[in-house]
Order: sequence, then C-alpha cells, then structure tokens
Amino acid sequence: MKIRTFGRHIKESFKSLGRNGWMTFASVSAVTVTLLLVGVFVMIMMNLNKVADDLENDVEIKVFVSLDAEEENIAELEEEISGLEGVESADFSTKEEELTDLVLDFGEELSLFEQSNPLFDVFYVKAIEPQQTEAVAKEISALEYIEDVEYGEGKIEKLFNFLNAGRNVGLVLILALLFTAMFLISNTIRITIVARRTEIEIMKLVGATNWFVRVPFILEGMWLGILGSIIPIGLVVLLYQKITEFAQPRLSGELFQLLEFSPFIYQVSALILAMGVFIGIWGSFMSIRKFLRV
Repeated sequence: MKIRTFGRHIKESFKSLGRNGWMTFASVSAVTVTLLLVGVFVMIMMNLNKVADDLENDVEIKVFVSLDAEEENIAELEEEISGLEGVESADFSTKEEELTDLVLDFGEELSLFEQSNPLFDVFYVKAIEPQQTEAVAKEISALEYIEDVEYGEGKIEKLFNFLNAGRNVGLVLILALLFTAMFLISNTIRITIVARRTEIEIMKLVGATNWFVRVPFILEGMWLGILGSIIPIGLVVLLYQKITEFAQPRLSGELFQLLEFSPFIYQVSALILAMGVFIGIWGSFMSIRKFLRV
C-alpha cells in the first residue's frame, strides 16, 4: 500500500469520526466503561496475586528433632533434609533459641528460664515450590530422629486451592469483560457501517479492493480504542496512587505488601492502551467483513 493511499485512509478515518459524532461518542463510551472495569479488576487481581504469592512463599515446615538426638545426629539430619528433592532451605534453631523467641513473644512471666527447657530443637524448612510442602513434609517425617512435623496439614491444601480458584475466577472475569468490550464496539461500529453500506457497495463496484475499503474502518476502530483508553488510564493511575499512599505505610513490615506504584502502574496503563487498540481493530474488522461481499 502506497504512503499516499495510507495517508488518505488516515484522513478518511478521522473524517468518519467527526461525521458520525454520536456513534463515535457511543463507541468511545462503551470502550471507556469496559476498559475502566478491566483496568480496576486487573489492578485488584494483580495485587491479590501478589498477596497470594507472599502467603505461599511464607509457608514453611516446622520439624521437631527428637530429644535423644546428639549433635552429630542433628548434623546428619540437617544434611539429609537439605538433600531432599524439593527442599529450598533448612534452618536449624536450638531449643534455647526457641525458648528465647517464646519469651519475647509472650513475656518473661512464663518463667521458663527458671525451669528445665521443655522445648525441642527444630528445623524450619521451605520447599522450592509451595505446592510441594505436603510431599516434602511426608519425606521428612520418615527420617530418623524426627519427633514431629508441622506444616498446617489440611489448612495449607485449602489455602492453595482457594488461591488457585481465585486466580482462575479472576482470569475468567477479565476475559469476559474483554469479550464484552469487543462485542459492544463491534455492534456500535456495525451500525456506522450499515449507514454507509451504499458507499461501500459503490466502492466495491468501481473496483476497490477489500483492503482499500477495510483499512479506514480498521483505523477508525483503532482511534476509538485509543480514545476510549485515555480516561481509564488516568483514573486507574490516580486511584492506585491514592491506594498506595494510604496502604503502604500501614502494611510496612507485614506479611504481604502491595505492588510498587512503579513500574506496575505503567504496565497496567500499557495493557489498557493495548487492549483498547486491539478491541477497536478487532471490532472494526469483524463488522466490515460481511459488507465486503457484493
């Protein structure tokens, strides 16, 4: 396609936006509302996914060492645990260190320092993949000099199932919103094309190729998508800025954190713009297709 011809198509696409002012407004409004919903939902889901990852990565196995284990037994046990498939780390804590932590948590009124230490030496074990926690715990429990293994059995499986279900539901909802946006813009552009059906048929009869007819409408759809993404991007940026300003100081030092404002918000903005362009082009392409048969 020649540059001059492409320039003509660009001019025609802009003229069409102006000639069909109300339809342009309807299309841009439909894209704006849908992309705003998608943007907010993506922002929420990405942060929930971050929280889920933080929770998963905090899961660990607490391994209690038998009281009759000697130092050399504990050293061998540490090597065995660290060598198991799926184990990322195994940190040893003596029963004295456990007692100190317990007193720090609950206060010296426990007066355990005046008694013989009843606690166990323990290993804190992390799996490479959080979903491997149960399998790793079962392997460790079969080793010698293991008194007990705790990892939240039953609860941890429910947590992982809940987090996976949340991710899947979020993905389905985002896809549903995208298809809704494509359907809306396709319908609004189709109405515009129906009004110009005679023009399209004349162009075809005088020898215009399908692409010559199609390109202005595709460009028009792209402009609609870009225009429809401006307001959602601005509102999402402003909303997330306010959320991070409010939440980050309050979540400092907590188990989970929100995604940093930068580069996350720029990634979401680029995604919204890309989705606007895509649904605009796709909606135009699908709408014009049936009118190219004369």
